[in-house]
Amino acid sequence: MDMAMYIHTNIFLLAFFAITVILFSSNMVVGRRCQGERDLMSQCEAFVKKDGPKAYPYPTCCGAIQKADIPCICKQLNSEMEKKIDMNKVVFVAKMCNKPLAPGSKCGDFSVPPVAYIG
Repeated sequence: MDMAMYIHTNIFLLAFFAITVILFSSNMVVGRRCQGERDLMSQCEAFVKKDGPKAYPYPTCCGAIQKADIPCICKQLNSEMEKKIDMNKVVFVAKMCNKPLAPGSKCGDFSVPPVAYIG
């Protein structure tokens, strides 16, 4: 292999790896999961979905809430997710699990009501 071909091959490989790293790292940021998100969804879904009555959460749900990064999850909550859950139930369940959402804070597009309206 002559020197010019060797240099072109190495530049191509370097560019390929650089692009791969850039794409991989940007996907990691955009598709980032929050701490405890999976457990929260699996353990608490029944208590916050739109259908059904308001119910006190099971201890497994509260355990998941205690471990979850709620502010991170709220930042990533989108309108598609909000169509499936009752945000007032989310506030109620968080309060019952001793990890209340701060009144006036935002979770997705939802504004958490003042304390007098929670419960």
